[in-house]
Amino acid sequence: MVQSNTYITNINRLLKDIKWDTSADFIHTNSKGIIATINKIATLSDLKVVEKYMKKLNNIDTSNVMSLRLPQSKLYLKFLDILYLIENTNLSITANVIERIIQTSHIFNNTILASHPHIIKALPKSDIAVIWMDIWDF
Repeated sequence: MVQSNTYITNINRLLKDIKWDTSADFIHTNSKGIIATINKIATLSDLKVVEKYMKKLNNIDTSNVMSLRLPQSKLYLKFLDILYLIENTNLSITANVIERIIQTSHIFNNTILASHPHIIKALPKSDIAVIWMDIWDF
Protein backbone atom coordinates (compact mmCIF):
# COMPACT_ATOMS: atom_id res chain seq x y z
CA MET A 1 0.00 0.00 0.00
CA VAL A 2 3.06 2.24 -0.26
CA GLN A 3 1.76 3.32 -3.67
CA SER A 4 -1.88 3.82 -2.63
CA ASN A 5 -1.87 7.45 -3.82
CA THR A 6 -0.73 6.31 -7.26
CA TYR A 7 -3.42 3.62 -7.32
CA ILE A 8 -6.12 6.13 -6.34
CA THR A 9 -4.96 8.56 -9.03
CA ASN A 10 -4.94 5.88 -11.73
CA ILE A 11 -8.32 4.45 -10.71
CA ASN A 12 -9.81 7.95 -10.73
CA ARG A 13 -8.44 8.59 -14.23
CA LEU A 14 -10.08 5.38 -15.46
CA LEU A 15 -13.38 6.11 -13.68
CA LYS A 16 -13.50 9.59 -15.25
CA ASP A 17 -13.52 7.93 -18.66
CA ILE A 18 -16.87 6.28 -17.89
CA LYS A 19 -18.38 8.66 -15.30
CA TRP A 20 -17.23 12.20 -14.71
CA ASP A 21 -18.60 12.42 -11.13
CA THR A 22 -17.34 9.12 -9.63
CA SER A 23 -13.99 8.99 -7.87
CA ALA A 24 -12.09 6.70 -5.51
CA ASP A 25 -11.41 8.17 -2.08
CA PHE A 26 -9.50 5.57 -0.10
CA ILE A 27 -7.83 2.16 -0.37
CA HIS A 28 -7.34 -0.10 2.65
CA THR A 29 -5.79 -3.56 2.90
CA ASN A 30 -6.36 -6.27 5.45
CA SER A 31 -5.72 -10.01 5.61
CA LYS A 32 -8.81 -10.69 3.48
CA GLY A 33 -8.02 -8.35 0.59
CA ILE A 34 -8.21 -4.76 -0.61
CA ILE A 35 -11.08 -2.44 0.22
CA ALA A 36 -11.65 0.64 -1.93
CA THR A 37 -14.20 3.34 -1.20
CA ILE A 38 -15.65 5.67 -3.80
CA ASN A 39 -17.75 8.80 -3.47
CA LYS A 40 -20.89 7.32 -5.10
CA ILE A 41 -22.73 4.01 -4.98
CA ALA A 42 -20.69 1.63 -7.11
CA THR A 43 -22.12 0.24 -10.32
CA LEU A 44 -21.08 -2.89 -12.16
CA SER A 45 -19.08 -0.80 -14.65
CA ASP A 46 -17.21 0.90 -11.75
CA LEU A 47 -16.29 -2.50 -10.30
CA LYS A 48 -15.12 -3.80 -13.68
CA VAL A 49 -12.86 -0.75 -14.20
CA VAL A 50 -11.21 -1.21 -10.80
CA GLU A 51 -10.88 -4.98 -11.25
CA LYS A 52 -9.29 -4.59 -14.68
CA TYR A 53 -6.80 -2.04 -13.30
CA MET A 54 -5.87 -4.23 -10.30
CA LYS A 55 -5.25 -7.25 -12.52
CA LYS A 56 -2.82 -5.24 -14.69
CA LEU A 57 -0.56 -4.29 -11.77
CA ASN A 58 2.84 -6.01 -11.87
CA ASN A 59 2.97 -6.81 -8.16
CA ILE A 60 -0.46 -8.52 -8.05
CA ASP A 61 -0.83 -12.29 -8.42
CA THR A 62 -3.79 -12.40 -10.83
CA SER A 63 -4.53 -16.03 -9.98
CA ASN A 64 -5.57 -14.87 -6.50
CA VAL A 65 -7.69 -11.89 -7.62
CA MET A 66 -11.33 -12.56 -6.89
CA SER A 67 -14.10 -10.68 -8.60
CA LEU A 68 -14.86 -7.41 -6.92
CA ARG A 69 -18.12 -7.18 -5.04
CA LEU A 70 -20.11 -4.82 -2.93
CA PRO A 71 -20.33 -5.39 0.83
CA GLN A 72 -22.71 -8.17 1.75
CA SER A 73 -24.74 -6.19 4.26
CA LYS A 74 -24.77 -3.11 6.43
CA LEU A 75 -25.73 -3.74 10.01
CA TYR A 76 -26.78 -1.42 12.77
CA LEU A 77 -25.75 -2.69 16.18
CA LYS A 78 -27.00 -1.34 19.49
CA PHE A 79 -25.23 -2.36 22.70
CA LEU A 80 -26.99 -1.87 26.01
CA ASP A 81 -25.81 -1.98 29.62
CA ILE A 82 -22.20 -0.99 28.99
CA LEU A 83 -20.60 1.02 31.80
CA TYR A 84 -20.36 4.69 30.82
CA LEU A 85 -17.25 5.21 32.96
CA ILE A 86 -14.16 3.08 32.42
CA GLU A 87 -13.72 0.78 35.41
CA ASN A 88 -11.64 2.24 38.27
CA THR A 89 -11.38 5.63 36.54
CA ASN A 90 -13.44 8.78 36.18
CA LEU A 91 -13.11 8.70 32.38
CA SER A 92 -16.07 8.09 30.11
CA ILE A 93 -15.90 5.43 27.43
CA THR A 94 -14.95 6.86 24.01
CA ALA A 95 -15.31 5.81 20.39
CA ASN A 96 -11.56 5.04 20.32
CA VAL A 97 -11.95 2.52 23.15
CA ILE A 98 -14.88 0.86 21.38
CA GLU A 99 -12.94 0.71 18.09
CA ARG A 100 -9.95 -0.96 19.82
CA ILE A 101 -12.25 -3.54 21.40
CA ILE A 102 -13.78 -4.27 17.99
CA GLN A 103 -10.37 -4.71 16.37
CA THR A 104 -9.25 -7.24 18.99
CA SER A 105 -12.47 -9.23 19.36
CA HIS A 106 -13.02 -12.38 17.29
CA ILE A 107 -16.76 -11.60 17.26
CA PHE A 108 -16.11 -8.77 14.80
CA ASN A 109 -13.88 -10.66 12.33
CA ASN A 110 -14.58 -9.60 8.72
CA THR A 111 -16.38 -6.42 9.76
CA ILE A 112 -15.48 -2.81 9.15
CA LEU A 113 -16.96 0.20 10.90
CA ALA A 114 -18.98 2.31 8.48
CA SER A 115 -18.81 5.25 10.91
CA HIS A 116 -17.55 6.01 14.39
CA PRO A 117 -19.54 4.46 17.25
CA HIS A 118 -22.06 6.76 18.90
CA ILE A 119 -22.09 6.64 22.69
CA ILE A 120 -24.64 8.21 25.00
CA LYS A 121 -25.64 7.80 28.62
CA ALA A 122 -28.82 5.77 29.01
CA LEU A 123 -30.18 8.34 31.48
CA PRO A 124 -28.64 11.58 32.76
CA LYS A 125 -27.98 10.15 36.25
CA SER A 126 -27.12 6.63 35.03
CA ASP A 127 -23.70 5.00 34.81
CA ILE A 128 -24.83 2.88 31.83
CA ALA A 129 -24.08 3.70 28.18
CA VAL A 130 -25.85 2.83 24.95
CA ILE A 131 -23.59 2.37 21.92
CA TRP A 132 -24.71 2.39 18.26
CA MET A 133 -22.43 1.18 15.48
CA ASP A 134 -22.84 0.93 11.72
CA ILE A 135 -20.73 -1.88 10.26
CA TRP A 136 -20.13 -3.42 6.87
CA ASP A 137 -20.10 -7.20 6.97
CA PHE A 138 -17.77 -8.71 4.36
